[in-house]
Amino acid sequence: MKRVLAFILTLVLVVGLSSCTDSSQDVEVVPRQNEGVQTDEPSLMPDTENEIDEPSLMPDTENEIDEPSLMPDTENETDEPSMIAHYTMNTKIEDVKKDPVFGDYGSLIFPMDSGYYGGSTLGNLSLIWYNYIDSDKTVEICNYMKDHAENGDTIFYDIYTEEEKAADPSKRATGMFFFKGDPGTKFAVVNAGGGFAYVGAMHDSFPHALELSKKGYNAFALIYRPGAQTACEDLARAIAFIFEHAEELEVDTSDYSLWGGSAGARMAAWLGSYGTESFGEDAYPRPAAVIVNYTGLSEVTGYEPPTYSAVGTNDGIASYRTMERRINAIQENGTDAEIEVFHGLSHGFGLGTGTIAEGWIDRAVEFWERNMKSE
Repeated sequence: MKRVLAFILTLVLVVGLSSCTDSSQDVEVVPRQNEGVQTDEPSLMPDTENEIDEPSLMPDTENEIDEPSLMPDTENETDEPSMIAHYTMNTKIEDVKKDPVFGDYGSLIFPMDSGYYGGSTLGNLSLIWYNYIDSDKTVEICNYMKDHAENGDTIFYDIYTEEEKAADPSKRATGMFFFKGDPGTKFAVVNAGGGFAYVGAMHDSFPHALELSKKGYNAFALIYRPGAQTACEDLARAIAFIFEHAEELEVDTSDYSLWGGSAGARMAAWLGSYGTESFGEDAYPRPAAVIVNYTGLSEVTGYEPPTYSAVGTNDGIASYRTMERRINAIQENGTDAEIEVFHGLSHGFGLGTGTIAEGWIDRAVEFWERNMKSE
């Protein structure tokens, strides 16, 4: 009996040891939570085994104190406006026009007739007959205007008196936006095109005026009435206004320049050749230079001031060949003139940002400066 019991105990012991050995072989080895499978690529996980005492970029929640956070408090976020409100790509055009800071002239920032522009926001503005509109520049200009208006700076001037506007209500939709440069520097008047039907200032005069002001020059962007005759009358009045208020405006009236694109280029050319006296104002000095871009104007009177032009070869409105012939004729009359022709560019490229024409405004300024007769 004792032998049987001993045999049974020995058998149980052997089976138990065998079971322990087999179970250790069947266990799956799982990496620890912070122990990734090693590869030849650098790990994005911290190496906790080799961690050193460098300052942690993670917040120390155990020792956290009540210092103010630099991160926005999204849980307590409200709809209150920030201290300085800025326009963005998503700002509605109507909101800019109706911003109380601009008063009555806010309606003149964009075309009066909404049929000439498309898009509802600053980021998707389009203008008839224009190409390559720079939405970043549109936002910059609107913010520039708002900042200066809020600062108390005068950024808009009426060119007609209240009596004149009462006698002719169409003159209410006129005026000059002022992009102030350094006090006492020379001035330029920039005229946007629009087929003498509307004024495409946001692309064809405001950007130019802003860039001229960055160079230190005083620049005015004219908003004029539709029609070639009335547009030229408004430009003549603008020139007269600047001369008459030069001290208040802090501008040097010598060697000024006239700028324009498309229809606005014709205005600059005509006032340069015929003078303010031909359009209802007293005779004021002629400009030192005119900048005449993408216009099909062909006439040459022999009285042209120094003329710079720029145009694209794919312009379906203003033939670059017509413009080249005009510049050549002005040169033959002994007057300084030059033209830049940009291959493949369409009509109304404005500053030409992001195109082959980008930078033309710098060369136009150099042209103006070399034709200045006084310091």
